[in-house]
Amino acid sequence: MSGRGARADAPLRLVMAQCNLLVGDVPGNTDKVIELAIRARDELGADLVVFPELALTGYPPEDLLLRPRLQEMVDAALHRLLAEVRGIHLLIGHPEQEGQARYNAASLIFERHVVARCRKHHLPNYSVFDEKRYFVPGEGYAVATVKGVPLGISICEDIWMPEPAAWARAAGARLLVNLNASPFHVGKAGLRESVVAARVAETGCAVVYVNLVGGQDELVFDGESFVTDTDGRIVRRAPACTEGLYPVDIGLHDGWPRPLPGEVVPHPDEIAGIYQALVLGVRDYIEKNGFPGVVMGLSGGVDSALTLAIAVDAIGAERVEAVMMPSRYTADMSLEDARAEARALGVDYRVIPIEPVFRSFLDVLADAFRGTQPDVTEENIQARCRGVILMALSNKQGRMVLTTGNKSEMAVGYATLYGDMAGGFAPIKDVPKLMVYRLCEYRNGLGRVIPQRVLERPPSAELAPDQKDEDSLPPYEILDPILEGYIEQDKSIEDLVAEGFDEATVRRVVTLVARNEYKRRQAPPGVRISQRAFGRDRRYPITSGYLEAQLRSRKA
Repeated sequence: MSGRGARADAPLRLVMAQCNLLVGDVPGNTDKVIELAIRARDELGADLVVFPELALTGYPPEDLLLRPRLQEMVDAALHRLLAEVRGIHLLIGHPEQEGQARYNAASLIFERHVVARCRKHHLPNYSVFDEKRYFVPGEGYAVATVKGVPLGISICEDIWMPEPAAWARAAGARLLVNLNASPFHVGKAGLRESVVAARVAETGCAVVYVNLVGGQDELVFDGESFVTDTDGRIVRRAPACTEGLYPVDIGLHDGWPRPLPGEVVPHPDEIAGIYQALVLGVRDYIEKNGFPGVVMGLSGGVDSALTLAIAVDAIGAERVEAVMMPSRYTADMSLEDARAEARALGVDYRVIPIEPVFRSFLDVLADAFRGTQPDVTEENIQARCRGVILMALSNKQGRMVLTTGNKSEMAVGYATLYGDMAGGFAPIKDVPKLMVYRLCEYRNGLGRVIPQRVLERPPSAELAPDQKDEDSLPPYEILDPILEGYIEQDKSIEDLVAEGFDEATVRRVVTLVARNEYKRRQAPPGVRISQRAFGRDRRYPITSGYLEAQLRSRKA
């Protein structure tokens, strides 16, 4: 945050309010908006403060929008803003109801008046977005003058299309201001900036792009609000995954508004950005849902090692408990490595062997299992013993259970329902196995907490003698690229085989993905970092003949 006075050659000081809000808490969000607006006015000398899309309700409010009481709360909040915020222009996103029509809107408020209102034109209805379920498209454009600068106001998706910016420019806008709730995925920040650069080239107008920050269920909003000049250069960029007020001075050049250069915070590199998003998503899920802490199983393997580090970085070691639950198949090194990480991170940990519980189950089931050989059934019983123990601790302490499964496992069903899938939140469910290793190396670069042996030994579920993941799955160096192509890029079996993958392996992987949809439907939510995450992002039927049709057509 910079000091109060605006530069003498800048007639307009605009502040980007990159803030973290709670979906549905309209009064609380309004309190925060008022506080930040007053700080922007008094501490930063702002003439205009800009908040993200649907700031009053938080984003996405989903079916809360269908409840009439929510709109009543929004209308009351707008009256509060009109009454309590003086001496500064305030641009705020909110739903608007007019008769039977509901709009995704933004209002520019100044001195007890709504001086302009924008309604979102383009309603995204793809990926994680479902806005056509709730809103109707707006019409027209919104242009308003603040301190002599004509602003064209738009909302999120409207900056991705050329028409709204062109309409605003034709109506006299000379600076475009865009309110956003743009969620994170790998590569998203650069994509946003390239889209905005195209609008600058088309209109000749500089752009102020204000984005939401924070976690909301599976989604993480990474902030990185930014400003481009009239040549499309980034002249101001806020940090990723961080709340704050970020001032921008708008000067004039040949009568055109031109943002003056300020701090341009570099983008985090890919792995650092993913790790920050995971930490933010975990922190906000825990905090916003009011959990006092978390409990999780710590196996000595790489997935639980990363999950524990994320949890500690999110909420602090004092609120995290790790539980080691060895079985007859657990290697000594697993216990040693788990204990070493728990101590390095400073978390409370305990050891609860599952052998007595596992033996009791086998005894109870002895008659039913007579004449059969041990198989995956006995392996799953062990996982379910651990799930029961963790859920018991959760019930007793009020702490939420974090699960530790990764995306590769979730994709092919290498996980146990009501066992290692039992819990409230799955921090790395959208992180492929190979990326798990990269994230562990990144976290160790900040301070070594994960024993090197965890990163070097072959991964194993340790549910059978001498078990390795590669006994049941293709090597992750082959599995992960196949999964990325099939799940995230919609490639067919033919496409993947043409890229050089073994056809039998591809068919096996695709079959596992299809047949384990029923498991993923019962998995807890987790942080989305890719463009195609399991959950709200990828919606496939459980009952379907598509797989068999693919396989038949391939044989033909």
